Amino acid sequence: MKAKTPNAIDAYVGERVRLRRKLLGLSQVSLSESLGITFQQLQKYEKGVNRIGASRLQRIAEVLGVPIGFFFDEQTAQTAGLRLSADTDEVAHFIASKEGLALTRAFIAIEDPNVRRKLLALARSLGSTQSVTDEREGWERVDETRG
Repeated sequence: MKAKTPNAIDAYVGERVRLRRKLLGLSQVSLSESLGITFQQLQKYEKGVNRIGASRLQRIAEVLGVPIGFFFDEQTAQTAGLRLSADTDEVAHFIASKEGLALTRAFIAIEDPNVRRKLLALARSLGSTQSVTDEREGWERVDETRG
């Protein structure tokens, strides 16, 4: 018997639930307890294996402190025919990772703009892909708005 393939929208919504949960530092167990479901059910939601009903999605949005639209923003844009860059997806996956969250939180905690620029220069020098160099101008603009 062949395993059911998750619907792309269900998988996207689940990925957004996972991203927000991780950004808040919540475990699957703590979120599932807040929702009154098992952590296994939450895992299925996050993987897109099980579809999240409207009332459950409303409750998830309340617990995670986001509007329901948070779970659909990029997907809605794609459905409307707008193209999002592959980099957006790559960055979202990185930020949702354990290392991405830790790095993002540590970087945000650095208040001195000079230290931020030096850390960014170090990361660029250590990077081995051209994409890091290609994004240089964009990062510098972000740094300038902060300092």
